[in-house]
Amino acid sequence: MFVLQESRDLQVLYESLEKSTPESLKVYGAIFHIKNKNPFNMEVLVDAWPNYQTVITRPQKEEMKDEQDHYTNTYHIFTKAPHKLEEVLSCPHVINWEQVFQIQGCQESLGEAIRKVSASKSVQVDYLKTTLFTIKTPKEFKTSSEDHTELAKLLTIDKVDEDNKKENFPSIFLDASHAGLINEQWLFGKNERSLKYVERCLQSFPGFGIMGPEGQPISWLVMEQSCELRMGYTVPKYRSKGNMLQIGYDFVKYLNERKIPFYVHVATDKEKTQGSLQNFGFEINPCGWHQWKCTPKKYC
Repeated sequence: MFVLQESRDLQVLYESLEKSTPESLKVYGAIFHIKNKNPFNMEVLVDAWPNYQTVITRPQKEEMKDEQDHYTNTYHIFTKAPHKLEEVLSCPHVINWEQVFQIQGCQESLGEAIRKVSASKSVQVDYLKTTLFTIKTPKEFKTSSEDHTELAKLLTIDKVDEDNKKENFPSIFLDASHAGLINEQWLFGKNERSLKYVERCLQSFPGFGIMGPEGQPISWLVMEQSCELRMGYTVPKYRSKGNMLQIGYDFVKYLNERKIPFYVHVATDKEKTQGSLQNFGFEINPCGWHQWKCTPKKYC
């Protein structure tokens, strides 16, 4: 594996990976940001060029200073040759197996090689699989303030009734000052390392929220370094009022206008959320969303 650096080559690779979506989405999204200012200081590795079979994106070495920061120490992988991946992952210059890290991808077939190499290196693997959602063209719907009820009926997201009407709170762009609130409610967060990660995402990528009457966001959604929309949450007292619907429309419009790829993953048991996404125009992708958190024995 070697680092692909030329901007022209990265563009060619990006266009090639688009043909392999959704399986290539994690790498495809990361390369989008790498081509555009590269705020997370990531790099792209390929096994050959231009006839590549495996692509890995990872932080540059100077970024992975904290041995236990799996938020920063994240690798995204796409391969056309899963049977050769074990050999790739075994190379010490490809992955640092001495620190805590995570691998993310949209191919379940990555798992066999990850488990084999991790076992040989006495590394514990915690595996998570969720449902992957992508969207081509969101459903057409009105967005004026007087059409909120019609909008909710059309999409059947956050249904509105007379006792639980949508209150027209303003949409906002999130910034680093909101990191603490978002981190407190993020299922994968709630710690100091995740707080730093959330802050960095908010400084580098778009995040949308709804500002409530108390002067704090009551609903939000944030993009991360592989163009995935994550950390979605609505304060319980403001649920079923159309707030996430409003964020979804604003965010999708913003991203589509700028031709920024995006996608989401949802836990398999979150049937209501999955149904809402499908009504909005998102599609389930059978390949799924996969994460392997790898922890060396010394940190277990």
